[in-house]
Parts: sequence; structure tokens; C-alpha cells
Amino acid sequence: MVLIFGALLLPVYLTVVISSEVRWLPCEFIEQHAVIVEELFQGKKINVSVTKYQLRDAGLQFGKPGDRPVHSELITFLVTASKVDMQWYLKDGLDTLQCELRRYRTGASPVRWPSMGAQERDNWFTCTLRHTEGLFVITYFLRHSPIAPNVVQPDFQQWVPVADRDTITTSAVMMVLTHTPSLEVGLMKEQSLNCEFAVDHKSAHLTVEWHLQRKGQHSKLFSYSSRTGQTEGSGVSVKAIARGDASLKIPLTRETSEGTYVCSVHVPPLSGGHSMDLHIMALPPHVSLNVNSEVSLSEGELQRVNCEAKDYYPLDVHMEWLKESLTPGASHTPEVLKVVKFSDHRHNPDGTYTLTAYFLLKPTLRDSGYRYTCRVSHDALRMPIRKSFTLSVTEKDSHLWYLPPFLAMIGILALLQSKLRKQLPVLL
Repeated sequence: MVLIFGALLLPVYLTVVISSEVRWLPCEFIEQHAVIVEELFQGKKINVSVTKYQLRDAGLQFGKPGDRPVHSELITFLVTASKVDMQWYLKDGLDTLQCELRRYRTGASPVRWPSMGAQERDNWFTCTLRHTEGLFVITYFLRHSPIAPNVVQPDFQQWVPVADRDTITTSAVMMVLTHTPSLEVGLMKEQSLNCEFAVDHKSAHLTVEWHLQRKGQHSKLFSYSSRTGQTEGSGVSVKAIARGDASLKIPLTRETSEGTYVCSVHVPPLSGGHSMDLHIMALPPHVSLNVNSEVSLSEGELQRVNCEAKDYYPLDVHMEWLKESLTPGASHTPEVLKVVKFSDHRHNPDGTYTLTAYFLLKPTLRDSGYRYTCRVSHDALRMPIRKSFTLSVTEKDSHLWYLPPFLAMIGILALLQSKLRKQLPVLL
């Protein structure tokens, strides 16, 4: 169960304070607490653990240890210089960034971060910056080393309380970034999912993994451990990992490429990553008929009429044949034909699909003047595609009714003439 309380707004601090010495960015500090509450279950009171989130106003400030906060009435996270440069993505367009700060727990057993000045009792925070237009998402790990032993006892999660006006001096020690948090691509395209990272010390023992979540299934695509040198799967360059680039290459996008990709980077005791949603672009169908826009048939003549929808994606498509009268004064409400049959879906080599809706037309004179329309609907279409033809029906040619008896008479006369010729020599 999740509850949110203590939400505060930042109406006064919506603009970013920038000077030659200080950069300041408004952030939301999200505190997480677990409390035990009583709830009624099947007529009995039971204790339930409830997670509460407290939203607190804070600011991200860049400077040197001991700098005064720009806004002393807020919680200030003072970020000092380190080998992981947080200001790189703050150079331009600061008003397009969303900043979120959270606590981070390294695990049950304290582990000292392998850099100068780190302690086992360090406090950890994450700072996530999201570009409002989806250009990137970046998460930094901030380390805070208390100068003196904590007077206030930590809570059950070993988190020391943070007061409303506190200034917390930190340094960025690790970051994980993606420029592709969400993608929409076409079928059979080469695609790269961006995942970059940086650590403040060399020879870090790191593990890089990629996973795909699709339709409730979870599969590992790639893993690499710098400690063992072992690699499993493909799509990521080990040489690029050494440069901080763990991007995943997809050779050709297919229907099965769609899903949520997760890049994870683990440098003990820290573990960070980002999820990326890959969507295959919907492709509209191309619709065609096997007849012209005007069809003329004799009464009772048989004609197969095909409506083909091809090269569309995804699979779901709706096709139907409609019949409506064009006679003035008649009802123009279309009738959905019930005799329509469908071919099997054909899966094309490029990943698209093709489907044919057809029926056998054997018209009577009453069908003349009707319009037949194939209507196709698909997710990639704002409006259905309509392809039509108009039918005209003629009677069978009545001027040839005498031909069969006339031909029969000619045959009888020819037979009699042949017999007479055979009998003439006898008579003579």
C-alpha cells in the first residue's frame, strides 16, 4: 500500500538561479517511510506495512564545501566537484529539466566506496534528471560523508533524518544515462539503444546487463563482468564498455523486438540503470480491388471480387464489404455482406501482413445500380480506407432465342440431303 503526504509546491522557485559562481536547480526530494497500521481483514484486525512517500522542497546547488545555500529555507544538496561531472547536462535548457532526489540504500552490510574520503557510514542519495521532451534520462549517485558521528539515531533503514533547512554536502561518484528512453521505429531497421555510464575511479569492478520485458516474459539479452571477463549474449561491444558505453545494437527490428529494455550497471555497492520502451511503428495497409470502378455483368454471370490489404503492421486489421443502392429515393443505408470470405494472414518477409476479403458475385437485374465498397480499418489509419465499384447488370441477349432450333433444323436437313444423295444412283 502506498500513501503520499506532505506534498509541497515550488511556486517561488520555478526559475533556475544561475551566476558565474553558483548553479541552482529546484528539485523534489522524495522521502520514503514504512509504517505499521491496523487494517480489517475478514473481520479481524491485522498489522500491515504501509509505504508512505513525503514530497519535500529541495534544491540542487553546485559549488565548494562550505558554500552558503542559495535558498536557505529549503533543503540544499550541495554538489562539489568530482570526476563525474553533473554540470555537463546543465549547460543549456535548464528550464526543460525535472529533478528528483531520493535516498539510496547500499544494502544490509556497509561497503566503503573505493575513492578518497569515502567511509563505511556514508549516506547515499540518487538524483535523476529527466528532459521534459524525452531527450535523455540520467541518474547520479551522490555520496555524503558525515563530518561527525550522527547525534540523531537513524531509522530502521539506517537513514539519518534530514531537516527542512539542512545543507547536505555531496559528491557525484557514478552516473547512468540514456538518450533513448522511448523509441518508435519501423520494421526491419537497425536500431541502437543508448546506455552510458561513468564512475569516479579506475579499475572499477562492474557488471553490465541488458534485459527485455515483453508480454509478461523476462529474458536476459546480454551480460558482462569485468571481474571475470565473461560475456553472455550479444549486441554490446566490450571495448565500448571500457569507454563507458554499454549501448545495445538491434540488427533488424521485428515484431518480437517490441518491449521494454532495461540496461543495468552494477558497481558494488551501487546499482543503477534505465528502462527504454521500444515500439514498432504502425504501418497503414495499401488497399486494392481486382476490378475497375465500373463493373458490367450479364444476369447470372459469375465474378469473384477481391479486396486486398497488404504491407500493414501490426496484425489486427478489420475488413468488410458493403452494398448500398444509388437509386434516387431508395434507402442508402449500407448493407454488410455476410457471404464474404477471408484468406489466411500472409506474413511478408519484411514483417508486414497481407489479407484478402473476397466474395462471389452472381447478380440479378435487381442488383444493377448498386455500389459495392470494401472498407478497411487499422490502427495506423485515422479514417478507414474505402475502395468501391458500381455494378450494372444486363439481361441475357433475347435476340438469339431462335438459334438453337434453327441450328437443329439445319442439321436435320443436312442429314436428309446426305441420305438422298446416296439413294439417287439406285433410283436412276
